[in-house]
Amino acid sequence: MPDASSAASPRPIAVTLQVVSIVLFTFIGYLNIGIPLAVLPGYVHTDLGFGAVAAGLVISVQYLATLLSRPYAGRIIDTKGPKKAVIIGLFGCGLSGVFMLLAGWLDAWPMASLISLFIGRLVLGSAESLVGSGSIGWGIGRVGAANTAKVISWNGIASYGALAIGAPLGVLLVNAMGLWSMGVSIMLLAALGISLAWKKTPAPIVHGERMPFLHVLGLVLPHGTGLALGSIGFGTIATFITLYYASHTWPNAVLCLSLFGACFIGARLLFGNMINRIGGFRVAIACLSVEALGLLLLWLAPNPNLALAGAALTGFGFSLVFPALGVEAVNLVPAASRGAAVGAYSLFIDLSLGITGPVAGAVAAGFGFSSIFLFAALASLGGLGLSIYLYKQGKVMRDKAAPV
Repeated sequence: MPDASSAASPRPIAVTLQVVSIVLFTFIGYLNIGIPLAVLPGYVHTDLGFGAVAAGLVISVQYLATLLSRPYAGRIIDTKGPKKAVIIGLFGCGLSGVFMLLAGWLDAWPMASLISLFIGRLVLGSAESLVGSGSIGWGIGRVGAANTAKVISWNGIASYGALAIGAPLGVLLVNAMGLWSMGVSIMLLAALGISLAWKKTPAPIVHGERMPFLHVLGLVLPHGTGLALGSIGFGTIATFITLYYASHTWPNAVLCLSLFGACFIGARLLFGNMINRIGGFRVAIACLSVEALGLLLLWLAPNPNLALAGAALTGFGFSLVFPALGVEAVNLVPAASRGAAVGAYSLFIDLSLGITGPVAGAVAAGFGFSSIFLFAALASLGGLGLSIYLYKQGKVMRDKAAPV
């Protein structure tokens, strides 16, 4: 059976509309992730009375669960189809809302409430790998591999746009009604997503020899490492920005998350086509440079306005790192193993976000909350150096392959 990418390409506006209709499920899934994002660290640290490391871990454990579930998610996408993977993932999102609701009811018993939160985060992390990678596979299957960069870019717009909306929404819900309202909202959103996904046309399953997951992982390892280093900045902002603002007695920490997301989306809308025009590595090099600058500004910020500027630069810079390196990574494998490639590449952001919480929490405990942004900036510079190396290596290979 031929790959969907071999079909005649529809007009760009039709492709975009079809992609948007599919990444809607990523938006719903990540809205479920974003709603508790700005609330849980403070709830664990202040209301339940646990330390900064536990506050970071309650966020990071979700990403660790996503990391561990990536191989299984990739296998479902490649063998059962991305639509089925998305629906299973949305069921998982709804189940995580049940545990969030239970945690609110158990707040008189801090350890029981924390355990319920951890279980819910583990379920949500596993669901994220199915919804996020499934939507990418579904989109590529519907509009063709030639539009991989567009699918990944719009999927990121959906995910970070949902985080930007979800974070302040979660704060409003908790302030108005309490922690239980987040659990109910997550369950309702998951039910909406399932009802919409059920009616949509699935992508064709690509038949052919499938590469072992470990082989795919080895191929995308360099690109994934660059992604992991670049993702530490986002993980640091998402997990600790509320506590960083509190340490300076600054108001409106949630604006940093919203501005990060707005600049992230704006950069993808304005410059997403640059990946196909000048290549993924060049875009990654430019983006990681801007991200590092934003994180250094957050580290040195003497007031909340400059902190907002740092968050804006970080979001703008991080915006195209995932699709830029992702296009280069996915192109290394055949179409029949595309789901495995997306899953293998994506697990590096899960690994990065999974370790960022406890590691940055330990850095904050020893050196203060400002120092975690210096740590993140150094990581971004490491990703920049690796991207430059990969670009030069690719250029050498292309020069050797060119006819004399």
